[in-house]
Amino acid sequence: MYVYIAAAVTAVCMIFGGAVTYIVSKKRRMNRAVPPLMAAGIGMISLAAVCAVYLSIGYHADSEAYSAMNGGDGVSVSSTDCGWFFDGAGTGSALIFYPGAKVEPQAYAPLMKDLADRGVDCFLVDMPANMAILGVDRADEIMNGYSYDSWYIAGHSLGGNAAASYCAGAPGKTDGLILLASYSSNKLADDLDVLSVYGSEDGVLSMDIYNADKGNLPAGADEVVISGGNHSQFGNYGEQRGDLKASISSAQQRSLTVDAIIGLIGSDG
Repeated sequence: MYVYIAAAVTAVCMIFGGAVTYIVSKKRRMNRAVPPLMAAGIGMISLAAVCAVYLSIGYHADSEAYSAMNGGDGVSVSSTDCGWFFDGAGTGSALIFYPGAKVEPQAYAPLMKDLADRGVDCFLVDMPANMAILGVDRADEIMNGYSYDSWYIAGHSLGGNAAASYCAGAPGKTDGLILLASYSSNKLADDLDVLSVYGSEDGVLSMDIYNADKGNLPAGADEVVISGGNHSQFGNYGEQRGDLKASISSAQQRSLTVDAIIGLIGSDG
């Protein structure tokens, strides 16, 4: 899949670069053709500038999320090479979490802290440009540096899709996958424990894609629909564009999400 993405990006750069150089040459009344490599280079620079502006307009963690980054209630928070470690009372199971696209990772700190308090240590991953698809294999860095009996990986929205891609590409390395308002674009191993959670008022998740890709999940996958929950309240970053209004509080949705995850993983806290 990523080969196709790279090819598409290259093509866009060439087209974009050609368009930019054509406009520039017209304005400067240049008659000679612009070399393809120069066009591609100008295109990449121009496209990179556009992408930088696009990615800078993201969703930021709220004050409750930053407070949770300080730990407390038996949970300590420390920095890792690729994010943060939420260390609670548990010692047997750990969860690696991939944030949603363009969402500041700290927005998921309250969820990580609550899970750690229930006995599941959590690793919150800081992705390149806040895009999990650019760091799909970061789970390897974490699992190579820590020792647990069971490893689980989870993600919200596009982060969940990236987590599913990791599981598909590295079967057997994780014991389970948790999708929060997300889906798997790739076929997953039949022996992988999978939990899918989404809110009844989700206005961002495409249910057409969600239902079409259900066939990629193992036959025994669990599904939990949070009544009154929406897309945005899996994290603490405010209202996401296109989302519907939740009829339950963020704290209620988070509590129900934690219950569902603990139901899959179990707790030794």
